[in-house]
Amino acid sequence: MRNTLLRMLVALMCALTVCADITPAADFDLQKMSGKWYTVALATNAPWFVNNKAGMKTGTAVIVLTEGGNMDLTYSSLKDDGSCYRATHTAQKTETPGRFTFHSQVWNNDNVMTIVDVVYNDYALVHTVKTKEGVSEAFIAVYSRTNESSEVVQQKFTQLAVEAGVMPDNAVILPQNAECPAV
Repeated sequence: MRNTLLRMLVALMCALTVCADITPAADFDLQKMSGKWYTVALATNAPWFVNNKAGMKTGTAVIVLTEGGNMDLTYSSLKDDGSCYRATHTAQKTETPGRFTFHSQVWNNDNVMTIVDVVYNDYALVHTVKTKEGVSEAFIAVYSRTNESSEVVQQKFTQLAVEAGVMPDNAVILPQNAECPAV
């Protein structure tokens, strides 16, 4: 527990320098954010993304409000071979509504996630700072209630990615994909 707390504190300190100007959506309401979303766009300069972006497609993100006001996140994406990539995280609320922290066991990184803009029945722009071994990288995602996004949302996404320092070629609108079967 102590190591986790220390690791999260270090990640938060690193993330503050990367996302100092990132402000959460006004009047953020996690209850309204809950439910199924499609991940329709991603942006980051992280090498793993740059090397794999050509094969990436839409996936789903399911957000569930926990009893303590935290957020359970479950991601899934159907791979070309028919198997599914799945990841689950519990994101802890912070003192700032719309900002959460979590540690990814899969990637062994600490994350500070900020919901930057949201229209609860349409889209959410999500800015996450991922920190591993003292290196922080911005990661931008568009969640949509449908498996596509409007031109206006795509423009907001591109603008946020540029403001976060992402190279234009690394801001990708993902092609549609079938969903993973229910577990």
